[in-house]
Amino acid sequence: MLSERQEQILLSLKRFDYLTVKQLQQLHDLKGNRNAYRVMKQLEPYLHTFKDDGVNIYYLNKKGREAVACDKERKKLTTARHYIMRNNLYIHLDQPANWENEVKITLDPISVIADAHFITNRHYLVEIDHVQKMKANEKKIEKYRRLIERNAFKGMPGVIWVTTTPYRRDRLMELCEGLDSLILLDTDIK
Repeated sequence: MLSERQEQILLSLKRFDYLTVKQLQQLHDLKGNRNAYRVMKQLEPYLHTFKDDGVNIYYLNKKGREAVACDKERKKLTTARHYIMRNNLYIHLDQPANWENEVKITLDPISVIADAHFITNRHYLVEIDHVQKMKANEKKIEKYRRLIERNAFKGMPGVIWVTTTPYRRDRLMELCEGLDSLILLDTDIK
């Protein structure tokens, strides 16, 4: 039988797909590393884990998915870092209440999937640039411009990017000129 805290941790893994111990500590107030690893050890029957750059990354196994009615099956991915970067931003922004991952925004004939979306006093679009080709980022930014021109967001949205290198950050700044954008390095939000 799962405790309430254990169930909440599994529900976080359902929502965010992949989480590190550090992220779980921040989301669930697990205090020190020793306690966090003890809690995760108790949850082993519900989890898969793998190391990425020396960091344990957790995700739900079949038993874990069944425990929290999750129909999304995740696998060990080389692109899990994308999810980890997005989750770091969520925590960095103080966990916006209405944060949604992978949001499709459509205003015919324009359609784009934001890595995340949330609303405070206005819309915010989140993009994670981990291994994406810059040409794909350019196309996405152009779609956002067209959606803004058609007033899809009822005003100017904030566009928040997280990327991996100063070169990519500078290139994204150029591409986002004229938009209300914030471009962060992943090292800024760890």
